[in-house]
Amino acid sequence: MMMSIAVLSLLLFLGGFFGISWTLVITADLAFLLLSLLDLILSPRKKEISVRREMPDEMERALEYDVQVKVSSESKHAFSYKIVDGIPQSFERPFPLQGSAGEGTSTLLYKTAAPVRGQYAIEKLFLRYRSKLGLWEKQKTFTIEESVKVIPDLTDTKRFLEDAQQFLIYEGMKIRRMKSGAGEFSKIRNYAVGDDPRMINWRQTAKLREVMTNEYEPEHGKYITVLIDCGRMMGAELTKGNRLERALEAAMTVSAAALQKGDYVSVLAFSKDVKVFVPPAKGMAHLQTILQSIYNLEVDSAESNYAAVLSYLQNVQKKRSLLLLFSDVGSFLHEGGALTYLHRLRQRHLFLMLGIEDRTVLNRAGEEPESIRNTMIKSMAQKQLLIKKREKVKWEKRGLQMAEAREEKLAAAAVSHYIDIMNRGLL
Repeated sequence: MMMSIAVLSLLLFLGGFFGISWTLVITADLAFLLLSLLDLILSPRKKEISVRREMPDEMERALEYDVQVKVSSESKHAFSYKIVDGIPQSFERPFPLQGSAGEGTSTLLYKTAAPVRGQYAIEKLFLRYRSKLGLWEKQKTFTIEESVKVIPDLTDTKRFLEDAQQFLIYEGMKIRRMKSGAGEFSKIRNYAVGDDPRMINWRQTAKLREVMTNEYEPEHGKYITVLIDCGRMMGAELTKGNRLERALEAAMTVSAAALQKGDYVSVLAFSKDVKVFVPPAKGMAHLQTILQSIYNLEVDSAESNYAAVLSYLQNVQKKRSLLLLFSDVGSFLHEGGALTYLHRLRQRHLFLMLGIEDRTVLNRAGEEPESIRNTMIKSMAQKQLLIKKREKVKWEKRGLQMAEAREEKLAAAAVSHYIDIMNRGLL
């Protein structure tokens, strides 16, 4: 409208030099005013337009999801519109969305992703629509209250549940065979090349006239306690997310593996104090309980208090279990107060710690010494690696196992160690 008024005023101003009458000027202004009023009358009323949003209740971190916005109009007049959805600022926001509609319902689709876990409330949706000639524009704010949970990325968990062996092979690992004859009897099946001849079931072989063998599997009903460190060092940024994000994804994957095998799983998250404790239970339904308890964990600015957490664990976990700790190995090795409690826990439990490799130190240690500065950096990095290796050997001699993996292989490493421990009957 402002552009039309400006053009009309310029034409009338130029016409004044050619002696146009005031009657023509007033007539032109009245005609434009009537046109604009007609355009306003022929645009839909605010109460004739309604909007609704359709989006998932749960979104996995950093994954794209489709959100539908449906615009319904009871007016017979067509209009064009722009939409800005009131999703949180941390979400991907491809706005404004543009479209056109008439009588009925039109649908707009946009994609968004949430990089930060947590629970978010979404309330507002803003619609701005134009009349047919575009001289008038109206805006309406809709209150559409919804709640969205952003949970950890469960891609690794889903891949494991689909095919455990393929998941580990894809990550460059392989499920080790268990000791022959160890574990619980599972079933009798046809003999295959590579099977232990000592496991042949001669009675069934004679009955069916086919070579049959006994198959064993690890005992079920073991207890797995997953410990998740939420202290300051877990906030270190990685290629995708931080250490805590990777630890949560690995914790969910190994929990799914244990629950699928019929074991009991409990989860304890901590920093300077215990933040979350999920009591042990079995069955795949328990996986959802774990997810809803840990999905909004955040990194604390305080240092982790390992001694207090291990003391608490002594009181709540009485049965022998596998203690699987996700933390920063470098910080843990310099924590002297935890050693006393770990010696007590080791008498009853099996302890395994998993951390993420520091790629910066490893890359520095592998650089070519092209200059004095590079040589000094390389020597300091190698010294750090030697100190860590020496401390790990000291702890491992006391029965406290530690391992590090690349960030993208942490979940696979956790599952591989768990299956290896179960197959070897260490628990």
